[in-house]
Amino acid sequence: MLQAVGVEATEVRTPEQLDSVDALVMPGGESTTMSMLLEFNELLAPLATRLAGGIAVFGTCAGMILLSREIIDGRPDQHAFGAIDLRVRRNGFGRQIDSFEIDLDVCGLDAPYPAVFIRAPIVEEAGPDVEVLASVDGRPVLCRQGRTLVAAFHPELSGDGRLHTFFVERCL
Repeated sequence: MLQAVGVEATEVRTPEQLDSVDALVMPGGESTTMSMLLEFNELLAPLATRLAGGIAVFGTCAGMILLSREIIDGRPDQHAFGAIDLRVRRNGFGRQIDSFEIDLDVCGLDAPYPAVFIRAPIVEEAGPDVEVLASVDGRPVLCRQGRTLVAAFHPELSGDGRLHTFFVERCL
């Protein structure tokens, strides 16, 4: 999606690659596995340092979970980087069978955004400096704090590049 909106994208798998990027997208997936892989690939401390230094980051689904300040129902060894002041619950919208698609009204976008939710986290609490950009049933699903943007859904699956453009234009 980044390439589709005109941004050069590089995969980050090593600390050296992390040092070379100006911004980061932390994708969806399984958050506990991602946490373990960050440790295994010696990216945990370098990522924490970059996030504390204010690197622009867009976390989607599992990325949102990892970027939050607190993970409810996570594993004890799972990492929360605290890049955004959120308490999130893993799989809060339900299991795989509960996956859904919905058109979201997003602050800053002129038309609804087609959002795909797959085992999505729920925001249980947002801090006072968090800007809620979209909600489902009163629950925040798209939030921003400074240079950090997070989505409980998978914008890369929608075929709509507007949120990636939003990230590039407002967070970099």
